[in-house]
Parts: sequence; C-alpha cells; structure tokens
Amino acid sequence: MINEFYKDMTGKGSVIREFFTYAMAKAKEIGADNIYNYSIGNPSVPVPQEFTDYMIELLQKEDPVKLHGYSPSLGLDSTRQAVADSLNRRFDMNYTKEEIFMTSAAAGAIAHALRCVAGEGDEVITFAPYFPEYVPYVTGCGAKLTVIPADITSFQINFDEFEKALNPKVQAVLINTPNNPSGIVYSTETIEKLAALLEEKQKEYGHDIYLITDEPYREIVFAGTDAPFVSKFYANSICCYSFSKSLSLPGERIGYLAVNPACRDAQLIVKMSGQISRFTGHNCPPSIIQLAVEKVLDITSDISVYEKNMNLLYDSLSSMGYEIVKPGGTFYMFPRTLIPDANEFCWTAAKELNLILVPGDSFLCPGHFRISYCVTTDMVERSLPAFEKLYKRFK
Repeated sequence: MINEFYKDMTGKGSVIREFFTYAMAKAKEIGADNIYNYSIGNPSVPVPQEFTDYMIELLQKEDPVKLHGYSPSLGLDSTRQAVADSLNRRFDMNYTKEEIFMTSAAAGAIAHALRCVAGEGDEVITFAPYFPEYVPYVTGCGAKLTVIPADITSFQINFDEFEKALNPKVQAVLINTPNNPSGIVYSTETIEKLAALLEEKQKEYGHDIYLITDEPYREIVFAGTDAPFVSKFYANSICCYSFSKSLSLPGERIGYLAVNPACRDAQLIVKMSGQISRFTGHNCPPSIIQLAVEKVLDITSDISVYEKNMNLLYDSLSSMGYEIVKPGGTFYMFPRTLIPDANEFCWTAAKELNLILVPGDSFLCPGHFRISYCVTTDMVERSLPAFEKLYKRFK
C-alpha cells in the first residue's frame, strides 16, 4: 500500500510553481518578451568567473578519484574548515570545522537542524510572511509549526503575538532574514530583543530553545541597511546557509549548517546531522562543488542589479499608489494588493496584462503579492505600464 500522507501532498502543489508554469506556457504562445515574469526566485546574474575558472582547473589538474569520490558524511574537512575561517574573518566568530556540516543548500541545512532539536509533540515557531516549505520541514521531524501573524507595517517581528505563543513545548524558533517574501532585514534591535526573550524563556522553561536562522540572502543587502549576523547575539543558534543566491548556484545545491560554538552540544549537533542523513538519504553535496566553493567564500556574483531593480520598482510603484514596505535586501518586494483577494488580483494581472505575480496567501500574509525582481532591468522597465494598468484596473 502506498503512503497516504505523501499521496495527499500531491494534491497540494506550490502556488509559486503554478504561476511560473502558467508564465512558461504563455511565453510559448506569445513570446517571452511579452511576459513580465516575477514569479520565481531564480538568480538572474551569472556565477562569478572565479568559480568557473576554478572548476575548470579542478577538472584539468585534480585527481579524478578525489574529485568525483564520496565525500565524508559531514562534508570535506578542507571545505568545512574554509567555511569556518570565512565566518570567523567576516563576523568575528570562532568556528572550527567541527561546528560545520555541508548540506544540499539551505533546505538541507534547515531540515537537519530541525531534526536535531525537535521531535514528536514539540513546537517550532516562525513568523509570517514565511517560506511555505517550512511546513514540510517541520512536519518531517514530527513537530508542530506555529506561525506568528505579520506586523505588516514593518515586517519586523510581531513581539506581542510571539510572546503570547511561547510555551514550554517550543524547542526552536525559525527565522528568515533577509526575508523571502518581504525583502525586510531584521534589525540589530529586533535580534537583540529576540535573543533576550529566548534567554529569559530558556531559564523559565528549564530547557534550551534553539534559534534556527535561514540565511540564503545574507549577502544581498542594500545600502544603509542594518544587517546583523544573528549568531553573534544568541548562543544556541544554528545558521543555515546556501550559496544559491550569493554565487548564483541554485542548481548545484550547496550550502552548510553552522552551529554557534557557544551553543550547548554544538559539535554533537553536527555529528547528529551526519546520522540524520542516513534516514533522509542526504549524503552530502558533490565533492567537486564543495572543493570549488572553498575558493570563492568571500565573494559574490555581481548582485548590484537587484538593488537597481528594487529602487526602480519601489519608486515607480510607490508613485503609482501601491503601498510597499521598502526592502532592505533579497530580490523580493511585497506590496499590498488593491483588493482583499490576492489570488484574484494576481490572476487578473496574469491573464489580462501578462504580469506574473505571486499571491501573499502562500506566505500566510493575505492582502499582499510578491514580486521576484531577479530579472533584467529592461524587463522591469517594460513592465511598468502593466503595473500602472493593474492599479487603475482596481482603483
């Protein structure tokens, strides 16, 4: 008999993918230049040339057995140490390779982190708007996901609602900063307040509460934005990182889990992650990709286009009348819809104006829509009349 749980999931597809699929089909019909596709967060800038050059060098000079062989269960020692050294250089930390676990991007890191610290009957808290895949990540470890409603005036943490939700069953808090879909970066003030509250509740409940940070957009932060390294502020923190956005490597599925050295049982959590992989079939990213990222840990792709696109969209849409909290990073923007039903709003935009947006309901934040502006600036400029027509359509 097939597993009914996963069978049921087949009828619950991603809304983001639904709009993306519609856009692809429509592009074949009328031409890609006539579709303004803001549906999916696929980086639009190339990988750094240094990464490509080093990949070529590895293929030409490295021992093929080493290059294509199995990685140790925790990742290559040299890569883990290189990641630790980079974090220490950049954020004044004291990681060693023993606190680093190489993963299949941030998704793999989050899934492992949750299984390390939460289980049946436990609770994990996150904050809307949030990445929808948190649901299967948390469900997969047997815990319950509690979502705190958004503060739509700032998209910082809604502390009033958060404090009401805290209880002894909470084992972990999962945050995403810079945030998908709002583009907001949690400020130092927000992180300090969060850390102080978690420290207080740890003492009150008599057990550790882990702060799991989902950070694939950490490098995409705009001028003047306060963007603290979260792990500096809270000992029991687990950083989940991906190179998908910073290096434009989403297809390579490479990232890491970094447990704060000050965390209780930090090195044990990394060892546990290796054992969890035996149940999930994770078994580490390819050796060649781990070796290649060692050489580019402190650089990024040319991500300046994202800030350029953000400013163009924010200024233009705001002048039209759209209500938007200005992003501090990522390549997402999260304006208010002009009618209560975000799905109707986005399907109208798609079918009448070939403007592909994503409704905020998927992120548990109705009345908003996501713009994924990892696209060419030319497309942004050509799409502006469609946004203006959409505004007039509903006003």
